[in-house]
Amino acid sequence: MSHEREKKVSIILSTFNEELAIEKTIFEIQKHIKNVEIIVVDDNSSDKTFEILSRLSSENVKVFSRKKTKGLASAFLLGLINSNSEIVGWVDSNMTSIVKLFPQMIENLNNSDVVLLSRFIEGGKDERNIIRKWSSYILNKFTKFILRSKINDLSSGIFVMNRKVLLDTLPIASGHGEFMIEFLYNAERKGNIIKELAYTQPIDEEGNSKSYPNIFKFSLLGFFYFVRILQIIIRR
Repeated sequence: MSHEREKKVSIILSTFNEELAIEKTIFEIQKHIKNVEIIVVDDNSSDKTFEILSRLSSENVKVFSRKKTKGLASAFLLGLINSNSEIVGWVDSNMTSIVKLFPQMIENLNNSDVVLLSRFIEGGKDERNIIRKWSSYILNKFTKFILRSKINDLSSGIFVMNRKVLLDTLPIASGHGEFMIEFLYNAERKGNIIKELAYTQPIDEEGNSKSYPNIFKFSLLGFFYFVRILQIIIRR
């Protein structure tokens, strides 16, 4: 077992109406990562998500409930503030089948600063419906070109990093999934080594994905991504 695998790891999850998936996701994380704390930020779920989280809450499963504040960026920041591990990771709370890849990701931190899963490198695949698949592909190609980035999947949203990377990426801007683009761009711009590992994006699993399930909301998310890219260009 490598030295990195023995370091404490904090995995941050954000939930909203994930009663069908959250317990399984937490158990899978605990199964695959030896020394882990899980930090869950719930955005006032209307189903039984918080009830389940309250039951699972422990020294190694920290649960926070927010009544007003929303957004993935602020949830990630709240998780960071309350984490105390050398390695920090993030995954959507209904991506249960992806959790088994975390040990491989953590192992690769031996020679990297950030390791993220990628759909758009050799061996990667996106099995979602054609609208979401091609929208993500076009968004990433456009973003990579505009920002002159070497990262192939800037909107992956599944990563682990060494805590020192935070010094290069904070403050984290508000927003939803689009904050990930700026986070990775800043990490890359400051010279951090970013490694991508191929994975297959599954058809949406149980629970409510934070990736906006209907066409209108998905289009709105695309607009937010475009605005964030423009903001990055203006500031650089």
